Amino acid sequence: MAKRNAGGRPPKYTSKEQIEGLIEQYFQDCEGHILTNEQTGQPVLDKWGFPVYVDRHPPTVTGLALALGFATRISLLDYQGKAEFRDTILRAKSRIEQYTEERLFDKDGANGAKFSLQNNFRRWKEDKGDEAKVPSINIVCDIPKAAAEVEQPAANAKAGEAEDDAES
Repeated sequence: MAKRNAGGRPPKYTSKEQIEGLIEQYFQDCEGHILTNEQTGQPVLDKWGFPVYVDRHPPTVTGLALALGFATRISLLDYQGKAEFRDTILRAKSRIEQYTEERLFDKDGANGAKFSLQNNFRRWKEDKGDEAKVPSINIVCDIPKAAAEVEQPAANAKAGEAEDDAES
């Protein structure tokens, strides 16, 4: 009998081998396939002579989660928390991260890649700058600003001396 989750459902997968083939299929599907001429069976070429691909799309963490049958990327990340699936899912996510990182060098994909890396992968967060690292310093200026302020404490001190003398 299958081991049940805390929610009462049996786990979607019980071994990493069950998902490895699905992960590989997902990455193959992301590559798309070459468009061929229906009459000749020859590849259709673009104006530069390269084959035209159809159904090509970038690999994403959410896309991987859906390909594995999960409803959300969070469900995939939950499986990553299980010791048996950790390396398999981390390796798949690293392939996605590699693709996204390579898009940083592509002027058309750089902004989207930066956003994805910062929001989907650890250690890609931008530093807030050195300001957050420098401790704050409070400067206290207790030098009197006007001559009147200097005379007033002196007058108060004399009044205090007079009161001391009267009590003696």
